[in-house]
Amino acid sequence: MRSACLSLAILGLAACSAPDAIETSAQAPVAGPSDAELLARGDYLVRIAGCNDCHTPAYGERGGNVPKQEWLVGSPLGFNGPWGTTYAANLRIKAAEMDEAGWLKYTGALHTRPLMPDFALRAMCEDDRRAIYRFIRSLGAGGAKAPDYLPPGKAPPLPYMQMVLPPMPQPAAAAAPEAG
Repeated sequence: MRSACLSLAILGLAACSAPDAIETSAQAPVAGPSDAELLARGDYLVRIAGCNDCHTPAYGERGGNVPKQEWLVGSPLGFNGPWGTTYAANLRIKAAEMDEAGWLKYTGALHTRPLMPDFALRAMCEDDRRAIYRFIRSLGAGGAKAPDYLPPGKAPPLPYMQMVLPPMPQPAAAAAPEAG
């Protein structure tokens, strides 16, 4: 197991590293990761990046003990806050709607509503996002479309989690000059 983790770590570093500054024609072309390596890496990234936490129903409640055929099908659990109510998308449907180049472009520029940590996805190197895409596609079709976003003020149906934020601090009132 340690050698598999080490291999994945080395593969990840190699795939995300900047190319050497000096290239010569004598260098042999570097082969990219195999399909099996990309699938294993995608599986690993989905697990550690927390994708299942929101996109797989009851993943947290079941301690991550959810069969892969149930992964990434979206969730009926809404996240309600000042932005409205958002739902974790069915990533299997989303990935099926685009080819790999479209997925890389989409995920590289993704900006969504809370709670999705889109900044983390944008920060991933292209090979990591490619591995996630290939892994999701390997799962095949599954699940139904998640509920649509609801704007602020529209009450969501159960189940949902409500995010109550503290009031914003009010600017201090300008001190009135003292009468003298």
